[in-house]
This record gives sequence, structure tokens and C-alpha cells, in this order.
Amino acid sequence: MKLLFVHAHFDDFEFTAAGTFELWRRAHPTVARRILISTDGAAGHHAMSREATAARRWAEQQKAGALGGFEVRLLRDGSGSPFREGCLAQSAGLLPALWKEIREFEPDYLFCPPIPVDPLAGVHVDHLDVAEAVRAVAYLVNVPHAYLPEYPEEGEGTARAVRTPVILNTFDGYLAAGHRHDLAVDVGAVTDLMGDLAWCHESQLQEWLPWVDRHHMKASPDAMAWREQYRGVISRRTRALGLPAGRLYEVFQVTAWGALPTLEGLTRDFPGLDRDASRLEALGERLDRWHEATGA
Repeated sequence: MKLLFVHAHFDDFEFTAAGTFELWRRAHPTVARRILISTDGAAGHHAMSREATAARRWAEQQKAGALGGFEVRLLRDGSGSPFREGCLAQSAGLLPALWKEIREFEPDYLFCPPIPVDPLAGVHVDHLDVAEAVRAVAYLVNVPHAYLPEYPEEGEGTARAVRTPVILNTFDGYLAAGHRHDLAVDVGAVTDLMGDLAWCHESQLQEWLPWVDRHHMKASPDAMAWREQYRGVISRRTRALGLPAGRLYEVFQVTAWGALPTLEGLTRDFPGLDRDASRLEALGERLDRWHEATGA
């Protein structure tokens, strides 16, 4: 089993899918887990230069990866340069780079941000651009000659068939409206580790986010105090989603962007799935319609 998380920024993973990835590792120790960050991180601080910010945030994400035992990669274009924050939609090399990363890793499940459907929902432009890029490139994953001008080595020899992943959307705190979910994973058993992974992002949690003052986060005196604050973040999300009180969840919505899963496969594969808090009946009906419409 291979899991790929594709998102915009250093620290997005720790607030949307880290618990589920850890539960998967505990249930299946050989699972391969890769985190792909799509921006350089250079704009995420108020008191450091762009270069210093990018270097520090990359080091923080690597520290989290070492603690959590997952692989971290930074998305780069064909020349080896990362993509600037706030400019993803204008980046000609974004889709080819994403296509190459997905083809090379060949994940079973790919997790990425959602595309809001509620016009009242807020967005972070980088989250939205990553979501739209994943959606746009999904069909091309198994088109081996799609981006040969950018990656000519893909055209050498017989074309290689690549499995298209099942693509799921994560929670996105920037939406503030229109949140939907199909699967609710109870992450209560691993929330302390999730908090510790987030704590690695000191420049964000201790400096930048308190300065921005839009996410109800304050600087914490130590890691233990941060754990409690982190639990509060997840708890508020749980309440906002109308999920059972006293439990902590990560939530996901199944898309038709990639391979179409079955309800049986999803419930078998996802560890920690809370059937009562999930919306399995509606999801099953939707998947049946999708399979019928596509003949898959």
C-alpha cells in the first residue's frame, strides 16, 4: 500500500491527515507514506527574509518527517526549482511536475485539498490551486506521453502503464463553509503524536500564526501546552462538522477525479474508520452511480 499526500505548505499535513497516516502505519507497518509539498514556503513569515523562511520551514518539515517516519518531498519543476507561494496557477511547470511525481510513486490513495462548492466559502489560493492541479492532472497520470517535452525520459522504451490512485479531499480550515465529508477517522489514539508533529513547525505555530491572528492559535510555552492547544483545534473542527462530541476526527471526501473505489474497499483499507460518524450509505449510493455512469 502507498499513500501520497499532496498539499500546498509545510504544516498542512499535520492538520489534515497525519493521524490517519499514523493509524495506517500502525495497522500496516510496511505502508509507504509520502508527503509532497507544492510551494517553497518562502512567504510564511513576518520577520525573516524569503530565503531564510524557506530554508527554515523545509528543515522543520523534514524534522516532522523524521519524527513521524514518513517521507517528505518538495515539488520542483523540470529545472529543479520549487514553486512560489501565491503563484501556482501561473506556473507552467506545475502540472508536468505533479504528473511525474504521481507516476513515479504510483500511490494507491492520494490525499489533497478540496475545491469549494459553496460561493460563500473562503479559500487559500495555494490550497485551491493544488486541488485544481490534482483534479486536472488525474486523468493524465496514465497517459505516459503527456509531458514528454518536460520529461523526455518518460518516452524511452515501451510506455509504462501506471495505476491511477483513488483521490480523496482533506479538510480545509480556510473554507469556513461548505465542509462535506464521507469518511470520519477517529484519531483520538494518535492525537498527541499529531500535535508533536505539528510542534516541529515552530516558525509557524510559535511565530507566524500568532502574528497573523486568524486561526485562534497562540504561542505555547512548551510542547505539552501545545498538545492541549492542538487538541482544541481538532475538537473545534469536530464540533463544526457536527461529529460526536468528545471524539477527535480527521475527515475525507471521496472524489471521482482518479480511480473509482468501492465502498467495501474503502471500509477495508481505512484504519480507525468510525462507521457511525461517516456517511457510508450516501457514499455507497454515489459510488454505485459513478460506477454505472462510467462502466467501471
